[in-house]
Amino acid sequence: MSLPRKQKKETVDLTFWHKRHGVIYSRKGGWVVGEAVYNHGYSMMDELVGKASFFQVLILNVTGRMVERRLADWLENIFICLSWPDARIWCNQVGSLGGTMRTSPVAAVCSGVLAADSPMYGSAPLLAASQFIVDALLKKNKGMPVAEIVKLQQRRPGMPPNIVGYARPVASGDERVPAMKRVSSELGYTSGEHLTLAFEIEGFLLEKFNESMNIGGYIAGFLSDQEFNPQEIYRMCSMVVNSGVHACYVESMENPPESFFPLRCDDIDYQGVPSRPVPARG
Repeated sequence: MSLPRKQKKETVDLTFWHKRHGVIYSRKGGWVVGEAVYNHGYSMMDELVGKASFFQVLILNVTGRMVERRLADWLENIFICLSWPDARIWCNQVGSLGGTMRTSPVAAVCSGVLAADSPMYGSAPLLAASQFIVDALLKKNKGMPVAEIVKLQQRRPGMPPNIVGYARPVASGDERVPAMKRVSSELGYTSGEHLTLAFEIEGFLLEKFNESMNIGGYIAGFLSDQEFNPQEIYRMCSMVVNSGVHACYVESMENPPESFFPLRCDDIDYQGVPSRPVPARG
């Protein structure tokens, strides 16, 4: 015996979608032809061009906040720290391959940036590192000691914890952290609650596991103290590797085509069907 179908249909309110049919709504800004180009209430040609830095405008576009110049300068130095012209780095290899294959710079650099959107390195780990230090400060303010905060990140007792923003897969220490500490000091910044806690966690990790903070942990702590949330931090730094990718692309373009990491036939470890004659044509 079959059950009767429901006669009543559920109604879906499509007001939101109908309102946007054929119309673009924006809180960011736009071009009013014959009047001005607006960005979060600023006239771009009159109030931003020649008066604000590129990184001030970048932060404005991401967050809606017009920050002071020194904070924009701090972020610019982060882009310098995280964009090396070294073709061994994964994202830069993509740029080099683009150059050796004669792609456009846009294709090569965008591909390299996309390759850096990885949970392991590049800009994406900043999301997890920022969320960790925000959550860690909440725990600390509720009375949890640093040792317990770290313990929550251990998979097994006695094993080094898995905390994004600490340790480094290739080398111990991170030369970019002292460089940015110097920049922060020169710009007149002191450590806020998040960055202070980040260094306390580093002290514990150094003592127990000989692991230190990496540049991602430093960025997360510093920018959290500037009242940016994890998504904003990730978005502001999403193109952070582009300069290094571009350098490697250009170097490959200046060399003969297909000369970056060329392969010989004997480099390939073929393990398939052995060579065999092709039957004669009948």
